Amino acid sequence: MTLAVTTHLNFAGQAREALIFYAQVFGGEPIIMTYGAMGQPELASSPDDVIWGQVASDDGFRIMAYDVQADREHDAGTNAFYVSVRGTSVEEVQARWNALADGATIRQPIGPAPWSSAYGMLTDRFGVTWILDVEQGAA
Repeated sequence: MTLAVTTHLNFAGQAREALIFYAQVFGGEPIIMTYGAMGQPELASSPDDVIWGQVASDDGFRIMAYDVQADREHDAGTNAFYVSVRGTSVEEVQARWNALADGATIRQPIGPAPWSSAYGMLTDRFGVTWILDVEQGAA
């Protein structure tokens, strides 16, 4: 049996923008379903809020996101989770880093680490903290 882990991000009105941004960074096309299109506009702050969304790229990247319901509190939290992206080459990891760094707060500049030829941590403009590194033993 094979399991796949997909990070699910929760937003308050920014899910669409985030999914489009992540598709630009990692490839793939965002799939976005709205509360209005699903016949549940009363649950959201806006009928155009995302009830479910996903970006999946050919290289295996996958992320899901939605805008929390209007009657639920939303706090992006502090260090509640990190999204880890591990590649097999410095070039592919660096390219993703460069794109995610647009508007981000750099927590650990990307560079060599004892366990990886490239490692870095940043919090993107949506408040999501990402760890990017190269798989141990990869070039």
